[in-house]
Amino acid sequence: MTKATLPPETPDQEVNLREALEERYLAYALSTIMHRALPDVRDGLKPVHRRLLHAMRQLKLDPNSGFKKSARIVGDVMGRYHPHGDQAIYDALVRLSQEFAQRYPLAEGQGNFGNIDGDNAAAMRYTETRLTEIAQRLLDGIDEDTVDFRETYDGEEREPVVLPGNFPNLLANGANGIAVGMATSIPPHNVGELCTAALHLIKHPNTTAAKMVEMVPGPDFPTGGIIVESKETIQEAYATGRGGFRLRARWEKEEGSRGSWQIVVTEIPYQVQKAKLIERIADLLLAKKLPLLDDVRDESAEDIRLVLVPRSKNVDPKHLMESLFKTSDLEVRVPLNLNVLSAGQVPGVMNLRDALKAWLDHRKEVLVRRSKFRLEKIERRLEILAGYLIAYLNLDEVIRIIREEDEPKQFMMKAFDLTDNQAEAILNMRLRALRKLEEIEIKKEHKDLNVERKKIKALLKSDPDQWKVISGEISELKKEYGPKTELGRRRSTLGEAPVLEDVPLEAMIEKEPITIVCSDKGWIRSMKGHMEKTGDLKYKEGDRERFVLHAETTDKILLFATDGRFYTVPADRLPGGRGNGQPIRFFFDLEEGHDIVALFIHKPGRKLLVASRTGHGFIVPEDDVIALRRPGKQTLNVSGDNEACACAVVDGDHIAVIGENRKLLLFKIDDVPEMGRGKGVRLQKYKDGGLSDVKTFSLKEGLTIFDRSGRARSFTKTELKDWMGARAQAGRLPPKGFPRTEKFGNRFE
Repeated sequence: MTKATLPPETPDQEVNLREALEERYLAYALSTIMHRALPDVRDGLKPVHRRLLHAMRQLKLDPNSGFKKSARIVGDVMGRYHPHGDQAIYDALVRLSQEFAQRYPLAEGQGNFGNIDGDNAAAMRYTETRLTEIAQRLLDGIDEDTVDFRETYDGEEREPVVLPGNFPNLLANGANGIAVGMATSIPPHNVGELCTAALHLIKHPNTTAAKMVEMVPGPDFPTGGIIVESKETIQEAYATGRGGFRLRARWEKEEGSRGSWQIVVTEIPYQVQKAKLIERIADLLLAKKLPLLDDVRDESAEDIRLVLVPRSKNVDPKHLMESLFKTSDLEVRVPLNLNVLSAGQVPGVMNLRDALKAWLDHRKEVLVRRSKFRLEKIERRLEILAGYLIAYLNLDEVIRIIREEDEPKQFMMKAFDLTDNQAEAILNMRLRALRKLEEIEIKKEHKDLNVERKKIKALLKSDPDQWKVISGEISELKKEYGPKTELGRRRSTLGEAPVLEDVPLEAMIEKEPITIVCSDKGWIRSMKGHMEKTGDLKYKEGDRERFVLHAETTDKILLFATDGRFYTVPADRLPGGRGNGQPIRFFFDLEEGHDIVALFIHKPGRKLLVASRTGHGFIVPEDDVIALRRPGKQTLNVSGDNEACACAVVDGDHIAVIGENRKLLLFKIDDVPEMGRGKGVRLQKYKDGGLSDVKTFSLKEGLTIFDRSGRARSFTKTELKDWMGARAQAGRLPPKGFPRTEKFGNRFE
């Protein structure tokens, strides 16, 4: 038994951890970018798709042959070309054959290959596949030295670096992928439009993005739909290679009996699973977010048919659909990020023109290499034919040499000045080829090949002639897949960009009466209906009722805090009445140490008077303080020990101000400016303490105040004349009967 030989010991080497990580991560990133995630701009394929098509070609799965099991194809790809998991390879094959995923499928499947509901394909042992005519176009000429080949991962075979690509696959079928630090998202387009743009680009290489959009107005998705994006936005996206397209479902109003109607959706957006879409709409219905919709039904067979039943026949269909577009995947945004591998090596974002130009340049290179390959074959054949003609002219001598000489090949080469190939061909000639008719045919073939060789040489020398040939190929492609063909007709139409501002909030939320209760410690909840008595509600220990609002679910609730900020929350987002609710800070970024000054229902067009502890304040339009962001909107500037302390609705021609020193001052409302933000002007002057409360009122009607029990007390104009003054005065002690709380008891009604 021999003892195993151990490797020689090597001294420990110090490696910089940062450099080692950077080197390894860079290698991983490059591998992901080049060999997995990004497509090649020339054939529009990622390596796995390219290997699938090449393997299917090797298995002779052309469109006119029979199908073969998908498992056989996946096995060949995994064993010979693509050392990755069989499920990943099969998923790629399935996608190539799905008509709802590929605008122009590259594989034709037989069996269950999934559906638009999101159901998975059957196992690979059950399904069968073969190439389509379009895949054949991508592979056309691969045996004629049109593209480079490289060794496979194990070095036993060779695979194409890129396919000849007689089809603008990158833009026609699109691509999606996420690499390290970059991603790609290319929607599918109409091949007839791409051919038109390519032909124009050949004639006018410096064409503008605006001109390109005239020929390629937008993507063309296999599932149809309506693109609701402005021409300017689409133009900018194609000019930069980055952007996006809003895609909506196609719908129509279907009339019923007695004036009833329903919406029928016939096309849904690209890559949206129908089952999940219906589930989302059903969830919105249960959550009462779609008050205009009564029911949703799936009546689809081979074609899409989603039925949306309105709650009433008086509902506006456009409002109903706008609410659904805004809340569900009946409208999606399809991104454009034309990030591709240029020449199979360099990742980068291209615009539409550059991507088409790269494909055209590749087609030109394929044409040149194919022509050179054909020229070499013609040269070799002409050499052989010239040897045959010499043999016919000296037939008797050739027969004698073959019969009598020991080394006839060398003797013939010397006697007739033949090349090695010519002599070998003569020796391999069959006897029946010596007849006179064969000689005539060889002379004709020799003449025809000479003519073809002359044409190819002229083609290789002429750049315009090369582009003429390419234009002919593209024109043929356009004719075969043009707008008049079933596969080539445009499926996605272009519509006008909608004005979403016209959609009312009520179209999004079911309007119901609710009672909002906020406790002293800031716990808020909402209960169904307008409750008249809230005294029976329970609170946390040491807490009590502070604000009670009768609102609707469609209202916006405004909160004014001591930090001088206004916060906004939609009423329908407030927690239900079970338990104690939730802390108000759950909805806003209200810092600790700050408290609520006022909580009320927003009423558009109203104005508010806000004031701080130092007695400064101003009037602000209520519409200007709306901010649905968590940080709210800073309105009244406060700092240090100063904080906001009062907020009142502007209703009248005078302002009443009372301080913590219990001094009351009344002055005209015109003396206070209207501002959007700031510290404001001084309302009342204090020696000690600060402002306690403010209120606006009509002097003619008098000033009404409320005590802690909610009882009202009114003071007439005559009774108030001694307290009338100018803004920023100190004021005087209030009249007899004024509450001792130094509060007016403001009501936001």
